[in-house]
Amino acid sequence: MAVQRGPVAQDFIIERVTDLFPCRVLWSEGRPCLEYDRQDELDRIEEYVKATFGVELLDVFFTTVESLPPEL
Repeated sequence: MAVQRGPVAQDFIIERVTDLFPCRVLWSEGRPCLEYDRQDELDRIEEYVKATFGVELLDVFFTTVESLPPEL
């Protein structure tokens, strides 16, 4: 995929990530935090954001957190 030229809105990047990958966005004090299930998914998301938009994942999301396993 080609890198986008010019600035891209943070909301657009977040929307694309959540549409394409099994993750969700949590909001903390108005800042987006990426919740993911597995490390390999996070790695793929990081690669996608950098290759497509030319920015680092943590320039878009305040932080990333791994999902907690469901309580039984």
